[in-house]
Amino acid sequence: MSSLTKPTQVASLSPSQRAWQRFRRNRLGYWSLVIFCGLVVLSLFAELISNERPMIVRYEGTTYFPMVKDYPEKTFGGDFDTTTDYLDPFIRERLAKDGNWALFAPNPYGPKTLNYFAKEPNPSRPTRDNLFGTDDRGRDLLAQLIYGFRVSVLFALALTFTGVLLGVITGAIQGFFGGKTDLAFQRFIEIWSSMPELYLLIIFSAVFAPSIALLLILLSLFGWMGLSDYVRAEFLRNRQLDYVRAARALGVGNWHIITRHILPNSLTPVVTFLPFRMSGAILALTSLDFLGLGVPPGTPSLGELLSQGKNNIDAWWISLSTFGVLVITLLLLTFMGDALRDALDPRKSDT
Repeated sequence: MSSLTKPTQVASLSPSQRAWQRFRRNRLGYWSLVIFCGLVVLSLFAELISNERPMIVRYEGTTYFPMVKDYPEKTFGGDFDTTTDYLDPFIRERLAKDGNWALFAPNPYGPKTLNYFAKEPNPSRPTRDNLFGTDDRGRDLLAQLIYGFRVSVLFALALTFTGVLLGVITGAIQGFFGGKTDLAFQRFIEIWSSMPELYLLIIFSAVFAPSIALLLILLSLFGWMGLSDYVRAEFLRNRQLDYVRAARALGVGNWHIITRHILPNSLTPVVTFLPFRMSGAILALTSLDFLGLGVPPGTPSLGELLSQGKNNIDAWWISLSTFGVLVITLLLLTFMGDALRDALDPRKSDT
């Protein structure tokens, strides 16, 4: 009885539901998605995980919130009006006696915090105070990795979104209209793709102040062409099918045909390549940061840490930890991409 009902249940599911079931059966890809999403969510709350400022301070009967407001050192018994350094041993001692207390993040260092009280010269090896060690400027390496991972992933998501949007729009226009429109776009793509992308990045980085927005715009100008070819091919194939011809015969407009009929049936390559495009975006940002052409100075960056590891060969903990974060991130995205490709393959069986 169960063998008869299972094919019936599968047949009653929508194509997207059947694809999700195939994706979940790929345990490696499914758990890679779960782990990656968990890491991204944790990185979004990095300030609660790694921060030199305590979340709450109770001092002499008054409650303070240093994470949202600056307090002068005199507030906690210091001598100066400057912003309190909560890593100062004197301040730590004041906050720990006479019923006072402070709730710190699990890692009491921010991405720009310099550990002036390290017992070894920078870069210092892993210790109880700095679990992953410090870089050559005295910044906590664990904090750098947490915030650098967040910057890389958010940048990759933004670059993937803009690249997909431009690629889908241009590919849909080429594939749907064809003829001279397709020919003109193809010639433009051939010319545009021959532009030296790296040289343009070097020129713009010399003319304009480095910023993540400028880097996102420059990479987006070239990141849409590969996906555009796949969308164009899908539109060229699907526009000849019977349901599209029937819609034309009924007088349905071009915009309605593109968005409601052809586009939903042409998104398979778009969805399949999303994890791989994110991997490429993370590698692109890391490479540019390694060359000094990426994010502004002072921004947590995996590429900058790799550059520090190259310049400080003896500080093995810098290269090893940064390389480990990159490898794990790219492996998770690759496993997700493979699982998506198998889930969206119509030749795969649902049984």
